[in-house]
Amino acid sequence: MSAHELDAAGIRDHGLRAAYRDCRSLNSAHGRTYFLATRMLPPARRPAIHALYGLARQVDDIVDDPSDTLDHETRRVRLDQLSTELDSALGGGHSDSPVVSAVADTARRYGIEHRHFTAFMSAMRQDLTVTDYPNRRALDEYVHGSAEVIGLEVLPVLGTEVPRSRAAPYAAALGNAFQLTNFLRDVGEDLRRGRVYLPADELAVFDVDRQRLYRCLRDGRPDRQVRRALGDQVARTRALYHYAASGIEMLDPIARPCISTAYTLYGEILDRIVESDYDVFANRVSVSGARRLGVALTGAAEVASARIRARSTEAREHMSSFSTLGGP
Repeated sequence: MSAHELDAAGIRDHGLRAAYRDCRSLNSAHGRTYFLATRMLPPARRPAIHALYGLARQVDDIVDDPSDTLDHETRRVRLDQLSTELDSALGGGHSDSPVVSAVADTARRYGIEHRHFTAFMSAMRQDLTVTDYPNRRALDEYVHGSAEVIGLEVLPVLGTEVPRSRAAPYAAALGNAFQLTNFLRDVGEDLRRGRVYLPADELAVFDVDRQRLYRCLRDGRPDRQVRRALGDQVARTRALYHYAASGIEMLDPIARPCISTAYTLYGEILDRIVESDYDVFANRVSVSGARRLGVALTGAAEVASARIRARSTEAREHMSSFSTLGGP
């Protein structure tokens, strides 16, 4: 993370600066779309987003150990230790974890409610024991903690033009849509970990169950019933994106290009899934690098325009104040 970003955010403490740099490295290495979108934000707001992403990544690496060497009990213990350390840091205590230190500092700076972090850690514990979701209600309860609260944590950093409570449902819905998109893209990967993040009753309408999904995983391609079931899930997720879109105009104009970039690129993952004929078993679909760059360039142009408008507004307000004070 550049000194410019840290200076702009008013982060002076040497230890905290190092902690935020660690979070940025996690986002840069693992969150291609999120990292690209974060670049659309003013420098002062980027460290906070990197911190929030860093926590999500650290927890994910415990729950889904990338080295596949941690047993269930070890993952549980590490998750409990991290949760305890996070609670302490949010309450003003010290943490030796760079990520936890950065998150606690971000929560303090932006007044992020601690209950969102509690809900997130609770949802992550579910991943250690829950492997199926019988219906949408059960999945929604999990997604609230695993994704919606992240949208609510990010909202104070982005800023809004309306009362935050009015924008909150849309921020939560967008977090939900992003998560559901991940679930659809990662059906095969999740099956290999023994999990299905699609509502069982909705799949059953198309005569799809866990056994049929495993057969498709073994064959390396979806069958007709699975394609129909996944098409239904894509349609449901697109409806959620459509609802969430209304909240983008409620954000601070300078932050809108960031969310618009993520909204566009994540939404296009659904397009790639459909175009692949729902091949989510043998391959992990993605948006091309060229397309990500194109969307980023559009976002950069929008950022420049928003900053020009903001400076113009500030200049008019300054002149108005000057005139009121009796200036010539």
